[in-house]
Amino acid sequence: MLVRFTVRNYKSFREPAEWSLLASPDTTREADNVVDVPEFGLRLLRSAVVYGANASGKSKLVQAIMFMRDFVLNSSRETQKGDAIAVEPFRLSTVTEHEPSEFEVVFLHEQVLYRYGFTASTTQVVAEWFYYRPKTKEVELFYRDEQGIRLHKSRFSGIIQSLVTGKNVRENALLLSVASQFNNPIAVHAFEWFDDRLNGLSGLSADSYQGYSMSEAENPAQKQRMLDLLRQADLAILDVEIETAEFEQVSSAMPTQLRRQFREQLKQGHKPVIYSDVYTARLQYDANQEAAGSVAFSLTADESAGTEKFFYLTGPLLDVLDNGMVFVVDELDSRLHPNLVAQIVALFNSRTLNPHNAQLLFNTHNSNLLGKSSFRRDQVWFTEKDRFGATTLYSLGDFTGVKKDGQYEDNYLRGKYGAIPILGDFGHPFTATQSQPEDAR
Repeated sequence: MLVRFTVRNYKSFREPAEWSLLASPDTTREADNVVDVPEFGLRLLRSAVVYGANASGKSKLVQAIMFMRDFVLNSSRETQKGDAIAVEPFRLSTVTEHEPSEFEVVFLHEQVLYRYGFTASTTQVVAEWFYYRPKTKEVELFYRDEQGIRLHKSRFSGIIQSLVTGKNVRENALLLSVASQFNNPIAVHAFEWFDDRLNGLSGLSADSYQGYSMSEAENPAQKQRMLDLLRQADLAILDVEIETAEFEQVSSAMPTQLRRQFREQLKQGHKPVIYSDVYTARLQYDANQEAAGSVAFSLTADESAGTEKFFYLTGPLLDVLDNGMVFVVDELDSRLHPNLVAQIVALFNSRTLNPHNAQLLFNTHNSNLLGKSSFRRDQVWFTEKDRFGATTLYSLGDFTGVKKDGQYEDNYLRGKYGAIPILGDFGHPFTATQSQPEDAR
């Protein structure tokens, strides 16, 4: 589970911003929304939501988490010496635009509490630190800076010690990634959390996860669970069928790199599955309004964008809830009805339906959720930019005088919590044009 994530000097975040899943002492909705971890004295939230105006930094927060994940997973195996690191410092300050970006995460994985972070410029990892807390005291596993690398002697010995002594860890690679690649047990364990327990996607495009849901729908048992979610969402879909295609049928439309990858697999004797579409089945009725069979519809060509998105979401949703993952979603509400989004949130905020303690972290413009008593105060977060263009992240729990079980939507829309746009007169461009002298037009 995620305990907290901190980012500094990345995109619109100039100063440190901490997104915490630690529950406050408040006992509101304690039974469902909070997970007790008594061995570490922690109370963790099952979900968190971020609100804010357009361009306030909501998506940048999700991007920061997913950049950290991708860099941990790929810095050793997918990059070469001299490759640039894809950090983006805050560019609206002459001070920070040349400073490194910083990321830190505290997470719980299989009864071990880890704290891991790094600072990096576009050319090198400037610092990196890794701690764990097996019982009550935090123990340093390694610390890296421009002066060198300090290793825990018993946890990082043998080949890792040799790599460090020989200065064979590339300056643009993370030591955690390198140690995991060389099968160091504790590095592998932490790496697994980034790889298997931290999952993120964009609610604006299903490109990264539609193939997963298609493949899951070919499993009869999983398909029934996906259909059940579609029925509960009131989409009137009886069945789905997955259409596949031969490589030769679709190769001309593929990007060059993807086409090469498929050809390489074919040369090696593998026959990759290519999913081309999903067909939904809906009831057809006769003149007497009696069921007379079913009609197939293309999910891509015939169904609504919301239906298409929710179908593709069902695969990741089931995977995350079944495996107790951290699910980070940008624009979860895009194309989905507010009541449907509320039901997705309710799945996570349920001790019964979420027994593996999966967590949902997302941003949204759907203020209706604030009026449905879905969240505690400490689950609601806001992003707001200052006059210098830097994002500030803060929680509803930071405000005094907010009722524990209050309806927060009206106060938010009235600007009591900030994080809303300050809108001007949209009629001004039209009236200003009309009032111009004829020779000025």
